[in-house]
Amino acid sequence: MRADKYPTYNFACAVDDMLSDVSLIIRGEEHLSNTPKQIAIHEALGYTKKVEYAHLPVILGVEGEKISKRDDAFSVKWLLEEGFLPEAITNYLILMGNKTPTKIFSLKNAITWFDLKAVSKAPARFDIDKLKLINREHLKGLDPKELSRYVGFADEEIGRLAKVFLEEASTLKELRTKIGAIFAPKNVPDEYKEGFEILRSLTIEAPHFDDYESYKTYLATHSGLQGGNLFKPLRILISGAEHGPEMHDIYQYIKNYLKEVVQ
Repeated sequence: MRADKYPTYNFACAVDDMLSDVSLIIRGEEHLSNTPKQIAIHEALGYTKKVEYAHLPVILGVEGEKISKRDDAFSVKWLLEEGFLPEAITNYLILMGNKTPTKIFSLKNAITWFDLKAVSKAPARFDIDKLKLINREHLKGLDPKELSRYVGFADEEIGRLAKVFLEEASTLKELRTKIGAIFAPKNVPDEYKEGFEILRSLTIEAPHFDDYESYKTYLATHSGLQGGNLFKPLRILISGAEHGPEMHDIYQYIKNYLKEVVQ
């Protein structure tokens, strides 16, 4: 809201500061011209408490354009909906234009060293790819059972499975898609449908195998399939995708769900 367009803006802000009993106000540099006006209003109203002001540089888009408040792609609400953790968003916002002792940190940790004097006076650029990298690191640090809840389960093994996919996923939304594909009906290319059905039927009737090699050997022996005719439909059967992490890495965390996965 611009003070020159809305004359009551500075008066309302100054009174709100007084009623809230604040001592420090941190806001964007676009409000720099409003500060002396609001201080003058405090003095005119006989308010004697000292209020300090800090003005931060604006945040720009990747191409250097000014970010609009109406741009959903830069709102916290949108970031949360896309699967960025609150901890990662906070981490990135503190990191932007700031000198920090480490790249990945918690808010609790940042409180011990954060200093407004270290914040750059130049505009900072919002880089969604950098935020994704930071979010991935925070996801890696989550307790497996907690992570499993974020993707719709309450099982430590599924949380560990989700971490396997963090080599190619960086948000909760992407992880939910990866994990969801494992438990959803499979979309099988025509060239693999016959082998897929053979492996699916064998898996339903098979005994439990604690390791992937034993499971794979059982399928190869009983299906007669070899090479790509075995591995391509098998990957789709247990992961829902033609490409991805090593199958033994996936199998070790879904073996107790295997009958559900292939149904």
